[in-house]
Amino acid sequence: MTSRIPGFYKLSIPERIARIREIVALTDDEASLLAASFGALEQDRAGRMVENVVGVMGVPLGIAVNFLVNGRDYLVPMAIEEPSVIAAASNAARTMRDSGGLEAHYISALMIGQVQVVRLPDPIAARERILAERDTILAEANAADPILVGLGGGARDLEARLLAETPAGPMLVVHLLVDTKDAMGANAVNTMAERVTPTLERITGGQVRLRILSNLADRRVVQARVIIDETHLGTEEYAGADVAGRIVEAYALAAADPYRAATHNKGIMNGMDAVALATGNDWRALEAGAHAYAARDGRYRPLSTWTRDGAGHLVGTLEVPVVLGLVGGATRAHPMARLAVKILSVKTAAEFGEVVAAVGLAQNFAALKALSTEGIQRGHMALHARNVAISAGAVGEQVDKVAAQMVAERTINIARAKEILESANRQTGK
Repeated sequence: MTSRIPGFYKLSIPERIARIREIVALTDDEASLLAASFGALEQDRAGRMVENVVGVMGVPLGIAVNFLVNGRDYLVPMAIEEPSVIAAASNAARTMRDSGGLEAHYISALMIGQVQVVRLPDPIAARERILAERDTILAEANAADPILVGLGGGARDLEARLLAETPAGPMLVVHLLVDTKDAMGANAVNTMAERVTPTLERITGGQVRLRILSNLADRRVVQARVIIDETHLGTEEYAGADVAGRIVEAYALAAADPYRAATHNKGIMNGMDAVALATGNDWRALEAGAHAYAARDGRYRPLSTWTRDGAGHLVGTLEVPVVLGLVGGATRAHPMARLAVKILSVKTAAEFGEVVAAVGLAQNFAALKALSTEGIQRGHMALHARNVAISAGAVGEQVDKVAAQMVAERTINIARAKEILESANRQTGK
């Protein structure tokens, strides 16, 4: 076997499949699975979106219901392979809806483009000259994207940060603060950062190296908030006030312990990433920004907080960078992403970000409630049992029957699924 395939990118998709089939000995069924995988994303479109395409990896697309954000109802598309996430979000949104729903708003809405300037004769004087020529630099940046400026966006301000001690010596980092309107903004910001390079080198006498946006988007932050009446928190086993107290105690562990905070925040991103993926947005950027923001003061912390107010209500807040767009990239190129945006029915990137932050807070609430009461496995494993049944070879109605028996036995693993399936097949003579 070799991974050295000269000219692979020049081959057609069927030719690539044939070449891979030859190298790794794919069966007829396996090769056919690749060829038949494109679905709504036809071969030509997929081949133009990314490189070396041989197929499409499908991820289930579901709809989270019950969301009421800023007084408006939303059906939320979520693309994810993990069971229980969509169900948990929908259930949490129902509980929050009974208390008036969620509120969310942008605290700020600017992207940051970084320009690194090195080999400076006088770094301090260079910084002062940059600030003195702020208007000239911003005008040059905006000249790179007149369409964005015409839509009311563009470079709004700049900062010049002196990094006096780095492994490569002192340097300046210039931040362009850009309003990207309804776009995620990476291309616009990067183009502006490259456009101002000659101007910055002239002003500073140094040399520009990196010109790229920052995924620590701490100027594009959304805050979501919910107040839940404790009477809506009760279960068959726990009173509402007890559940509220348990959730606050669960948050307290995340606030004190980065090992728990990482998992706490992962639960938030379960919801946010799924919406980003469904709508063709860059969920990796969303992840990078969220986790960097969680550690912005030098210690990794939970992105959300949970407290109780004077009336005993449970109060949850989430503050997180949300960098998503409605125009450009896969959001427009992928037909299913366009459909997901239509289902979500958001009109601006700001509204989009508010809904996604609300989903993150709802997902966090669902996880904390389950963890602090019945445990995460009861509900999750009941839904996961279907995946286990499929992995064991169950098809059609067998999937639900095998899953139901495993749940009833509280033994959910592939070995038990195979035993149940084999027993059923013997009884039917298959």
